[in-house]
Amino acid sequence: MLGEFIDKNAEERFFATYDAILRKWPVPAEELDIETRFGPTRVRSCGPEEGPPIVLLSGGMGTSLSWYPHIAELAVRHRIHAVDSIGEPGRSIQAAPIESTEDCADWLAEVVDGVLAGTGHEKAYLAGVSRGGWLALNLASRTTDRIAGVVTVEAAGFGVIGRSFIWWSLREIFRWFLPKWFLRLMSSGDPDVRHTVRPLLLAALKYKQRLPEMHLFGDDELSSIDVPTRIVVGERSVIHDAPAVAARLGSLSPHIRVEVVPKATHGLSLEKPGLVTARILESVREHHADATE
Repeated sequence: MLGEFIDKNAEERFFATYDAILRKWPVPAEELDIETRFGPTRVRSCGPEEGPPIVLLSGGMGTSLSWYPHIAELAVRHRIHAVDSIGEPGRSIQAAPIESTEDCADWLAEVVDGVLAGTGHEKAYLAGVSRGGWLALNLASRTTDRIAGVVTVEAAGFGVIGRSFIWWSLREIFRWFLPKWFLRLMSSGDPDVRHTVRPLLLAALKYKQRLPEMHLFGDDELSSIDVPTRIVVGERSVIHDAPAVAARLGSLSPHIRVEVVPKATHGLSLEKPGLVTARILESVREHHADATE
C-alpha cells in the first residue's frame, strides 16, 4: 500500500499551500528528484556546492519546508539538501511500499548517495527533527559508510509515543490559531513561523500514511554508531523521559553526546530555532575540522 491523499481536492489544496510557503525559502535553490527504488524523492539543494553537505530531515508531516527558518544561516557555508520524505505528503512520489525499518534505511541511503553523486564529497551530515531524527539514527545504526555525523532534535525512538503526545499536539495546534501577539506571550519562538506552517500541517492531515512503526532503539543499535552524533532533547518532552535518555546514552557510546534543553518540549525546533541551527553548525564545524586535520 502507498501513501495518498483522501481525494484530489485535498491534494490540490495541499500543494497550493506548499507552493505558497515555498516562496519564503530565503536563498536560491535547486529542485532535484533523486531516484530511489521507492520512488523519486524531492530534495531542495542550496548553498555553496563546495561546502560540507548537510541532509535535512523533517518531522512527520512537516516536509522540507519546515526548515525554511533555518536555511539562510545554514546555507552560508554549507551545501544544504532539504528532503521531502517518501511516504509522506510532499513533492516526493512514492512508487513502492515501505514495509520495514530496513526499507526506511535503504531509502535514506539512496537519497544520500544521490545528493553526493558527482559532488566530490564522500560523506554527508544528517540532521533530523522528530521522525527525521529517527530516520537519521535508523540509518546510522546500520551503516555510516556515507555519513560524516548526525544531529537529532527530539528524535523518536527513545520512548513509546502515546496519549501524552496526542494531547500535547492538540494543545500546540490550538495555540497556532491564537493571535500572534498572544502567541508570543504564551510560547517561545517566532509566532510568524507557526502561522506560516499551520495551513500546511492542517492540509497534510488529509494524507493517509502507510509507513512502518518507528521502533525503539536498542543499546546494541546505538552503540554501533561510529560517527559523531549529537542528540538534543527537550526537558519537557512528551515522547520520552529526557533525563533518562541522557543517562542511558551518556555512557553508551563515546560517539554520542546528549543535550537536555531546559523547559523545552517536543516543539523544541519551533521554540528555540536559533539553538537548533547553532547545534547543527557547531557539530558540522567540529567534526569537519577533526576530519581534515
